[in-house]
Amino acid sequence: MKPAGNPSSRPITRRHFFGRISDGIYGVALTHLLTGDLFGVSGLADESGPPGPGRGGVYDVASRKSHFEAKAKSVILLFMNGGPSPMDLLDPKPMLDKHHGEPYFDQVAVDVPSPQQAGGLLRSPFKFARHGQSGTWVSEVMPHVARRVDDIAVIRSMHTTSPAHPAALYKFQGGRMLPGLPTLGSWVVYGLGTENRNLPAFVVLDDPQGLPINGIANWQSGFLPPIYQGTRLRSVGDPLLNLRPETEEPSALVRMGTRLRQQLDRIHRRDRPGLPELDARIASYELAARLQLEATDALDLSRESPRTLEMYGVGRKPAVVGKTHVNPGPDNYGRRCIMARRLVERGVRYVQVCVNGQIWDSHSHLEADLRSCCDRTDQPVAALLADLKERGLLESTLVVWAGEFGRHPIAQIMPKQGVAGRDHNPRGFSLWMAGGGVKAGTVYGSTDDFGYRAVENPVSIEDLHATILHLLGLHHEELFFERSGLREKITFNFEPRVVREILA
Repeated sequence: MKPAGNPSSRPITRRHFFGRISDGIYGVALTHLLTGDLFGVSGLADESGPPGPGRGGVYDVASRKSHFEAKAKSVILLFMNGGPSPMDLLDPKPMLDKHHGEPYFDQVAVDVPSPQQAGGLLRSPFKFARHGQSGTWVSEVMPHVARRVDDIAVIRSMHTTSPAHPAALYKFQGGRMLPGLPTLGSWVVYGLGTENRNLPAFVVLDDPQGLPINGIANWQSGFLPPIYQGTRLRSVGDPLLNLRPETEEPSALVRMGTRLRQQLDRIHRRDRPGLPELDARIASYELAARLQLEATDALDLSRESPRTLEMYGVGRKPAVVGKTHVNPGPDNYGRRCIMARRLVERGVRYVQVCVNGQIWDSHSHLEADLRSCCDRTDQPVAALLADLKERGLLESTLVVWAGEFGRHPIAQIMPKQGVAGRDHNPRGFSLWMAGGGVKAGTVYGSTDDFGYRAVENPVSIEDLHATILHLLGLHHEELFFERSGLREKITFNFEPRVVREILA
């Protein structure tokens, strides 16, 4: 009998067996023999990608053809959580100056929770001016974006359903005011796959200061196979934790071991059909191996020129405002905008850049809060547009700048705050799009004289989704997933229209 403490007497698991046997030339020989016996092919042959939807019932992110010719290949969503105020940023309202302080509560009572918090009409604390050849009006707190207005299309007539952050975010990201639905990024990757199998198809660059409201629900795959959910990459430190092995091994042996594991995974998957979670788990392990080669390179800002870093505001130190408030400035948001460019440059299909919490939620201290938000984001966003254009990427990249709703034209007087802000308004707000088939230098739609309601050419969230999909070459009615006998779509059973007036 062997002593109990002798390692050779312990049972050897499958993982330990292949980990030990692949340390030498025996691993190469075993890989070759097993793959030949099991599949009739050599382990030295090139691997083809796993089958996609409708091919063996396995879902993948292999690149697929669009329904028709696409204008855009990829999307960068710059999501401004909290609801940016349109009448203070992109939709000037002179009538607010003229009627400042006058009562208006009876017109907006349906959206205001408490009359004790409702003041009169509130003029903007900022000045507006026309910019560019298009003459687009932009607030003084967005000076960098103001210089790029001839590259963007502003929609001033957006409207949504709910004045509550969580529900409005579910609507914007997933098409309905319900949790657990696939988000737009997941639908896009489900429809088109990706052009770079060594990087995630749907990447999320969230703020190191914290997650946005609704957290990871902003990039979930819902009832779509989990392989289509967003992948968070860190903007500080290693993009993914534990990405590198503790010890380096010869590259040839690593490749052979990887191929053997892939073959064994396929046997395991073949014997367990109809398990999308298993497909996603195996795919994530395979992607992790490929990420070792490309993720660090894709997000390595040391490869960027000092001019580029300065253009995005990288390196600018935080500023202390007042006695306690620290404005982080554009450094980190700028880093993530550069990463977004580097990712679409490498074929990533959908990139979402988030802010922490809901920084645009200006219930009080309107002027100070908006200045802080713009100081963090305005320079990096404008630099992203300029950088994409300079590199010839803007034509194939759709950039969307948006929040979940807008703000009210009346003042909100918060108890003990002393400085007015604005409450949520779903009935009229602004966003802009650029690149990827968008008609540059365009202003579309309008709200009423006070900015409360979309009145001219209103655009719904489902209209926006249909338009984004159209620019990617996807028809919103033909992009569906069969579930419980239904053809589920991001536009559900609504009847959206593509906003062709903003298309080039």
